[in-house]
Amino acid sequence: MPDDAVLAGLRRHARALVAELAGPVRRVRLSSGQTALEVEWHGTAEQPPAPRAEPAPPREETDRDVVRSPIVGTFYRAPEPGAAPFVAVGDLVRPGQVVGIVEAMKLMNEVTADRAGRVAAVLADDAAPVEYDQPLVALEPA
Repeated sequence: MPDDAVLAGLRRHARALVAELAGPVRRVRLSSGQTALEVEWHGTAEQPPAPRAEPAPPREETDRDVVRSPIVGTFYRAPEPGAAPFVAVGDLVRPGQVVGIVEAMKLMNEVTADRAGRVAAVLADDAAPVEYDQPLVALEPA
């Protein structure tokens, strides 16, 4: 059972580390044998971003922009089951506002808007698996 305690400690430290890191984290790898921890950010020079699983929305829609998934995982619209969603169609959002969560490896990664706008559509279903860079929320200029 000491390995379980080491792994639990690594998880706790990984959650705290991810919360403090700048930018979206692509991958966190934990190991209990010889105690290792690796963190990989999006856009690092060592590895190009993963290919998209879905094509991007047509760019002729210049009036809309999308908030994309920063990581592969499960998308949640609310902070917990039964709670109100972070955003709904028609809501105004500001830069940095949380619009959803993507769970990956038991870590909850906040998805934030990078610009202000009005929510035109929520493009991913609650509790649905999502891919890296998948459109999650469509925004219109406000």
